[in-house]
Amino acid sequence: MSFGFLGIQMGFALQNANTSRIFETLGADTKNLAIYWLAAPVTGLIMQPIIGYYSDRTWSMRWGRRRPYFAIGAVLATIALLLMPNSPTLWMAVGVLWIMDASINITMEPFRAFVGDLLPDEQRTSGFAMQSFFIGIGALVASFMPWIFTNWLNIPNTAPDGEIPPSVKYAFYVGAIMYLITVLWTVFTTKEYPPEPDENHDAPAMEASEEPFFSSKFMRVGLILTVIGIAFSAFVYNAEIDPQLHVLGGGFAFFGIIHLIGGRLVKARKTAMALVHIVKDFNTMPKTMIQLAVVQFFSWFALFSMWIYCTPAVTSHIYGSSDTTSAAYNEGADMVSNLFGGYNGIAAIAAIFIPFIARKTSRRFTHLIALCLGGLGLISMYFISDPQLLWVSMIGVGIAWASILSVPYAILSGALPSDKMGYYMGVFNFFIVIPQIVAASLLGFILNTFFGGETIMILVTGGVSMIISGFLTLRVNDTH
Repeated sequence: MSFGFLGIQMGFALQNANTSRIFETLGADTKNLAIYWLAAPVTGLIMQPIIGYYSDRTWSMRWGRRRPYFAIGAVLATIALLLMPNSPTLWMAVGVLWIMDASINITMEPFRAFVGDLLPDEQRTSGFAMQSFFIGIGALVASFMPWIFTNWLNIPNTAPDGEIPPSVKYAFYVGAIMYLITVLWTVFTTKEYPPEPDENHDAPAMEASEEPFFSSKFMRVGLILTVIGIAFSAFVYNAEIDPQLHVLGGGFAFFGIIHLIGGRLVKARKTAMALVHIVKDFNTMPKTMIQLAVVQFFSWFALFSMWIYCTPAVTSHIYGSSDTTSAAYNEGADMVSNLFGGYNGIAAIAAIFIPFIARKTSRRFTHLIALCLGGLGLISMYFISDPQLLWVSMIGVGIAWASILSVPYAILSGALPSDKMGYYMGVFNFFIVIPQIVAASLLGFILNTFFGGETIMILVTGGVSMIISGFLTLRVNDTH
């Protein structure tokens, strides 16, 4: 049931390790990298709860509940992976990133619910750890592919100005094929349990007696969020500060408008509509999920800091070059790709031991230690001048990555109602996407305003954020 994650993570790793490189090659200014990455999370923010909501309500005797979404996402992601390294212009690369990230989310989100559907609570830590294992192996192979093509097959890793190196192109081609094959393997070799007899997805989102309360709450929350969004954007405009911050204001306003629409639908007694279910369930999340959301925010903010800025940080701080046509820059960019493969390899190994450590201690303590090691790994990169020492930093990052991909989901799945597993897993991904939006909106501003363009300081910031998330784990209620 987890084998498809091998291909999914190959695609995700190729995206994370090479997208900034592709953007810079096509003429992107380093200061604007974060804003170009925004296309992907904005799409994911909209699609994830929708995919989760409808996958909960899908059932076919032949194809099951989650597997149709695996297949559709795999086909779309394969196409996007083939297009990405052949983008002739920056705007096309940003658009393809949008499609690619959305497609990966269509596949990945139901995979999380898949484990929750099929395994009892006492096996879920091992189940999600197995996903982490395949994620680590897939990302390890994908991240090293450009280096393998260059050093083993003598395929060039440089190209004329404005062109993507052939080694990167071939890596994306192999990743696309593997994505499709592994996901379809899971589609055709697994079976799903039919819905529980008491599942009734056509029922209204609330009782009639609850309608006045939720209508008032949705309208109140919607108005507050909308006002905050407009006021924040007005402040950014009048203060003439980084326009990327408008994205945050737009995000608040968007969620506010969704709540206002939900409130109007409840007032009109249209409580069986999907939007009302989505808004109501969002406002009644289990307590454990809310606590984990804060942990996820800080840990994923750290990860996006690394994914967005690791290439320019390593190439400029350690290799001393920001010229995308230079040998030094491309050597550093290849090193980043290898490092990303390395921490995923560490994650694959760590995933084997995480269930054992969690059983001997607790899932919360295990996550705390893993995140602190990851944070220290990111911070240590500031003090390194020898590129080979970066491998030591990646040990901590890899352990943290293994835990991030398994422990929160294992804790969460035990706190969710089975008939809303897909939806809440989709909403839980909000707390992956929201920190990405915040990172893309704020990091460019922070980089230029406080760090004088020194991208290595963004990695230090990410390390501090990851350590904070580790200690916040101690606040989470874990019933297991």
